[in-house]
Amino acid sequence: MSQRLSPEEIDRFGADPQETFARNLAGLRERIAAAALRAGRDPAEIRLLAVSKTVPASALRAALAAGISDFGENKVQEGLEKSAELAGTSARWSVIGHLQSNKINQMLRFAHEFHALDSLKLAEALDRRLEAEGRALEVLVQVNTSGEESKSGLPPEALPEFLDALPRFARLRPRGLMTLAALTEDQARIRECFRLLRRLRDEAVGAHPEIRALSMGMSGDFEAAVEEGATILRLGSALFGARNPGPSITPA
Repeated sequence: MSQRLSPEEIDRFGADPQETFARNLAGLRERIAAAALRAGRDPAEIRLLAVSKTVPASALRAALAAGISDFGENKVQEGLEKSAELAGTSARWSVIGHLQSNKINQMLRFAHEFHALDSLKLAEALDRRLEAEGRALEVLVQVNTSGEESKSGLPPEALPEFLDALPRFARLRPRGLMTLAALTEDQARIRECFRLLRRLRDEAVGAHPEIRALSMGMSGDFEAAVEEGATILRLGSALFGARNPGPSITPA
């Protein structure tokens, strides 16, 4: 790494973050493979997206060295800053959190993929800006499968009409669906959310064959998500450890 970790970062990530992240990654891959095999699935079809929220660029350099290069950021400004610090590396960036229209320009400066498309107004704004830049963007449509008011996403019943409308936005490349499971310890309830997203995908894929990916499952429930059909897992604390309270990042 080009710069030394601070004492706080050493406390969080260990004295050798590369070794820590490599060990965590290996353990996660074993658990993902076991869950996939239980469900009769090929582990190779499951992608691990490292949620790098609050993880400084200095630690992400160690993650890159450990073989982790696919990062997901919730906040556009944080992702923009870290992507600039890691310019020229193999890092690939997704935005996985709610996006305000006034952040579109910033997001398009670094993101290859957007996981939280949930309105035609946002789709139109993205498409207009992408047209101006002469590029496309891979997107996943967020669905609120839990019914919790605190969560963004389309209600499940609105998804078919939404997908039918997306082709008019020529610069968007829809790739699948995303959800956040219910915030609960009830594993049956969590699985209901995952099963609903998979059912919605299965119902949509006939008319919209590009809708294949299922971005669902985080550090606390990813094995259940794999068993229910996830193709993208958004894993943060399982890779990087518990997030620190207070300021989101320290200077890298």
